[in-house]
Amino acid sequence: MKKISAAKSERLQVRALAARALAPVLAGKESLSDTLPAALAAASVQDRGLLQALAFTACRYALFYRALMKPLLQKSPPPIVEALLLIGLAQVRDLRIPDHAALSETVDAARELGQDRVTGLINAILRRYLREKDLLEAQAAYALHSHPDWLKIALEKDWGREKAAALMLANNQEGPLTLRINTRQGSRESYLEKLRAEEITAAPCVFSAVGLRVRDVSDVRTLPDFSHGAASVQDEAAQLSAPLLDAKAGMRVLDACAAPGGKTAHILEATPDLVLTALDISPERCLRVEENLQRLQLQDTDRVKVLAADAAATNAWWDGKPFDRILLDAPCTATGVIRRHPDIKLLRRQSDVAATVTLQAALLDALWPLLAPGGVLLYATCSLLKAENEEQIAAFLKKTGSARELAISAEWGEVRPQGRQLFTGDTDGFYYARLIKTAD
Repeated sequence: MKKISAAKSERLQVRALAARALAPVLAGKESLSDTLPAALAAASVQDRGLLQALAFTACRYALFYRALMKPLLQKSPPPIVEALLLIGLAQVRDLRIPDHAALSETVDAARELGQDRVTGLINAILRRYLREKDLLEAQAAYALHSHPDWLKIALEKDWGREKAAALMLANNQEGPLTLRINTRQGSRESYLEKLRAEEITAAPCVFSAVGLRVRDVSDVRTLPDFSHGAASVQDEAAQLSAPLLDAKAGMRVLDACAAPGGKTAHILEATPDLVLTALDISPERCLRVEENLQRLQLQDTDRVKVLAADAAATNAWWDGKPFDRILLDAPCTATGVIRRHPDIKLLRRQSDVAATVTLQAALLDALWPLLAPGGVLLYATCSLLKAENEEQIAAFLKKTGSARELAISAEWGEVRPQGRQLFTGDTDGFYYARLIKTAD
C-alpha cells in the first residue's frame, strides 16, 4: 500500500509541476524556456518525459483548448487554474492518458497547488468535455489550427491560404531531434556507427553534411561522448548557416547575435584558424555561448572572443579592423521554430513584427560598414514572415549601393526574389540571404 501511495504522489507532483511551469506562460510573463528547467529539476528522472509532454502539449494547443472551454466557462480563470484545465485536456485529448487517471490526478494536483476551491470546477469541465466531446470540438473547429488570429492572417497574406494551413499544421507537430556532428572530433559516419552500436536509431540529414536525425532519445546527455563535445543539438536548417557563410582559414569573422552559440560553434568546427568575435547583448546568454564552446573544445581565448555588447553600438566594441565574414542571425518573431517553442503563439504580438523589422534594419545599417570590400554578410532568421526576410533584404539593397546579393544555389527551400526560404516541415522554418560588399 505504501508503494502505491508513493507512486501516486509522484504522478500528482508532475502535473502540479507542469501547471506551475505553464501558468506564467499563459499570463504572458515568461517562456517555457524560462520556467521548465526548474520544473524538470524538481521532478523525478522517470517523470521528466511526462512533465515535458504535459507542458508542451498544453502550450501547443492552448488556443484550441481555450476555444473548447469557452462555452463551459463564465469568465476567464486565473493562469494557474487555466494551466490545470489545459493540462487536463492535453491528457484526455492528445496524450491518451486514461480518462479516470487524468481527471482524478489533475484534481489532486489542484489541491497540491492550494487550489482546493476550484477542484469542483476542474472536475466538471473535464467531465463535460468527455461527455460532449463531438459537439464541443465541432463548435471550436475554427480554432483547430491553434494559432493567434494575427499570425494566421499574416501567413495567409504572405503564402496563401492553403500553404498557411500546411504551415500551421506543421507548427503543431513535434520537431525531430537533430544533431550536428563536431567534425573536429570525428566524422558523421563514425558517430553514426557509435549510435548503432548502442542500438540508437539515426539517419543522415539530407541537406546538412554533418547532421543526423535521431529517434527515441529522451536525454541527449546519454548520447556517446556528448558531454565531451562530439555532437550538438541543432536543427538541419540552422546547420546550413556555416556552409553558406563559407569562412576560410585566417579570416576575421563576426557572429553578431551569437547566443546560445550553436552557429558560432559550427563556424569554428567547419573552419579552424579563424579570428572570431561572438556578440550578444545579454551577459547571461554570453555565458551560454562560452559553455557551449568549452563543451565542444573550441574555446581559444587568443582567437575567439565572446563579448556582451549591443551589436548596433559598434563604437563600444569594434576595434576598427574590418571583418571578412559577418553572420547576422537577426532577432525575429521566431515563427519558423514554433514546433520547438509553442509558447511563441502565446507570447508574440502583432506589434512585435514591426518592432523586429526596425531592429533588423538598424543592425544591417550598423554592421555593413564593418565588412571589408569583397566580404560577405549572411543574413538569417528563423521566421516565416516576408517582412522580416525578403522584404527586409530588398529594402536594404535598395538603399545600399555597395551591397549586392549573391544567389544561393541549393536543393533546399524555395528561391525568393531575395534570398531563400525554408518552410516548417522537414526542417524548421528559416530564411537566408547572402550579400557581398562591392565597394565602400
